[in-house]
Amino acid sequence: MSDTQVLSRKTLSSDLMAGVVVCLVATPLCVGIAAVSNAPPFSGLISGVVGGLLVGLVSKSHTSVSGPAVGLTALIAGMVGQLHSFEAFLLAVVIAGLLQMLLGVVRMGSIAGFFPYSVIRGLLAAIGVILVLKQIPHVLGHDTDPEGEMSFSQPDHENTLSEIAAIVGDLQVGSAIIGITSVAILMAWKYSQKLKAIKIPAPLIVIAFGIVLNLIFRATGSSLAIGETHLVNVPVAKDFLGFWSFWNHPNFSQLSNPAIYTAAVTIAVVASMESLLNTVAMDKLDRHQRTSPLNDELIAQGVGNVVVGLIGGLPITSVVVPSAVHVESGGQTKLVAITHGILLLTVVALVPGWLNLIPISCLAAILLVVGLELTKPVLIRQMWSEGRYQFLPFVATVIAIVLTDLFVGVLAGLGFSVAFILLANLKRPINHVVEKHLGDEVQHIELANQVSFLNRPALMSALDTVPRGGHVLLDAQQTVYIDPDILSVIREYKDRTAPVRNIKVSLRGFRERYHLPDEIHYHDWSTRDVQGQLTSRQVLDILIEGNLRFQTGRRLNRDLSRQLHGTADGQHPLAVVLSCIDSRSPAEMIFDLGLGDIFNARVAGNVISPKVLGSMEYGCAVAGAKLLVVMGHTRCGAVSAAIKLSGCTTSIEEATGCQHLAPIVHDIQLSIDPDQPAPEHDAPTSQKDDFVNAVARCNVLLAVSAIQQQSRTIRELIEQGRVALVGAMYDITTGQIEFFTDQAIGLTAPVEVRSEETRRGVEHSKAVAH
Repeated sequence: MSDTQVLSRKTLSSDLMAGVVVCLVATPLCVGIAAVSNAPPFSGLISGVVGGLLVGLVSKSHTSVSGPAVGLTALIAGMVGQLHSFEAFLLAVVIAGLLQMLLGVVRMGSIAGFFPYSVIRGLLAAIGVILVLKQIPHVLGHDTDPEGEMSFSQPDHENTLSEIAAIVGDLQVGSAIIGITSVAILMAWKYSQKLKAIKIPAPLIVIAFGIVLNLIFRATGSSLAIGETHLVNVPVAKDFLGFWSFWNHPNFSQLSNPAIYTAAVTIAVVASMESLLNTVAMDKLDRHQRTSPLNDELIAQGVGNVVVGLIGGLPITSVVVPSAVHVESGGQTKLVAITHGILLLTVVALVPGWLNLIPISCLAAILLVVGLELTKPVLIRQMWSEGRYQFLPFVATVIAIVLTDLFVGVLAGLGFSVAFILLANLKRPINHVVEKHLGDEVQHIELANQVSFLNRPALMSALDTVPRGGHVLLDAQQTVYIDPDILSVIREYKDRTAPVRNIKVSLRGFRERYHLPDEIHYHDWSTRDVQGQLTSRQVLDILIEGNLRFQTGRRLNRDLSRQLHGTADGQHPLAVVLSCIDSRSPAEMIFDLGLGDIFNARVAGNVISPKVLGSMEYGCAVAGAKLLVVMGHTRCGAVSAAIKLSGCTTSIEEATGCQHLAPIVHDIQLSIDPDQPAPEHDAPTSQKDDFVNAVARCNVLLAVSAIQQQSRTIRELIEQGRVALVGAMYDITTGQIEFFTDQAIGLTAPVEVRSEETRRGVEHSKAVAH
């Protein structure tokens, strides 16, 4: 389904049904929000109509439903009193709408990208908790608090929790019967596949049930009949003039009043933040996972607020509660919001008395079930599994919203998240590792994305750990901002402290505005000096260390463009590696090496030929490599093919379709022990793999022996102590290299261990070999 396809045969009926449900649920919310805001009751309905119809048409969000701002109720009440009239307040709303449109045009919607995931999830969960707690009294017929009031402290001088206790002294039995039964119907509909198959949404069934049952109570004169205080209460005009009197207009004579503009900016900022946050939250609930264009959403909200300000409505925002009802009722496009707006306008204008037949308890039952859906235990488990840096801001947001109100709670959640970010930044403002490059051991200090003055002690401590005569690399490639205090520390260390301690300081990645150009004083590729200083055993040590880094994911940070320029005029490789052409065994990556560090001859099955021997001789005798490595690998395709073809009666070319494969297959087949028959076709895979790996190992050792026997050049280099020859097996499942040091030629002494990492690598290699 297209993101912009509103009128679709597949979604039309479900969207229309969901629009009806949203309208019926949103109506008492609109009236209640107006009452809590000390505004005319009809002003909330105006916002509901404009938010659904106009904003729904202009907005490109398919899940968001707009209406009177829940998070602005306290601000509205205060502003109306401060401006001395509702008409002056409407002028502030018009200006606020224009400001919102401007914010959208200058693309301020992108600020929503900075809302932490934990706060968004916390907002949804908090709304769910509030809905459950707030609707319990209404489900049981205790309706002293206006529907739609979401703050902890209530106008009836109770709070969210004490209101539940107050039910004991004020219970309307008829409302309670309808409310409890409605909850049962909704839950049964939710978990019964047969009921789900019915095309009519469960909330519509519940509303119809509540109306009909109360009419029966009235018709029979039952004491269970529900009075007006427990029914939806939409203002009803006696005639057209009475209806027209509900509409108010801004007082433009107040344009010169500075307080108007202060109120307008406040409304614009708070309403925009609330709309962006709610829209992002609803995108998370969208079954189709569509993303709403937030700059367009700001423009749509601004258009809506200009219009409601001109005709007497309350400020508009995207509202979570009707939006969640939209999703839970099966709505799929913004036609739901448009339908809600059209239906609300029609009913309020023509037959408002129909809405006043709906028991509040059955609407509360719908909202209670929606609240339960927003606070699923799986959400809490998910946030817990993501660690404390997600879970604690999530919990803080939920608690803050539930115990205060939406606006204050979200600000508290954002503040808590920022505090955690700062704490994490303080704990790990830098990444400090020791890197063993070919030419030098470097203390690599990588700065964080944001480095503030609070990180100064951590940086100074890291710099103090650099030993005298050492080398430190200050890496700012990922850094966006560096505080001037930090820059002062770096400059003082580079210009004064380091020279005294004989420490080399390399710099990389600092932005031009910091005036710290790149300076690299070490080589991270093999040079003539490096090659000349190393022995064969030390080169093997380097390969073991590199493979361990490869296995553990701690590969050296290399500047490949610098290596490219550094090796352009010549190469001084440390080793020659003969390996298979298998795409899973690239020697440079396996040994964590860079450009110019090794020669790598690759041929299927790592077999020997005059051309391969010539290449290896050149690498050692001319280019100066100190070590020859023949590297096979597990699950080798060439070895497997050679085993399968060992008993084949047809030619290899006919069997494989490869014209020149026969010499390679014949060479590998020399490593197959005739006394060890290959596993049967139906043998376990592990048994087949073991046989292939055993042949591959023998093939490596055979190649090592053949190199010494067939190449006089290499044999003489080995006798002179200039080169050593060793076989190895690479495990493609673990990344581990097993060196056959016991069968090595020219390595007469044990492998030298340069570091603890190398020691572990050598010990593991010996254990695997054993």
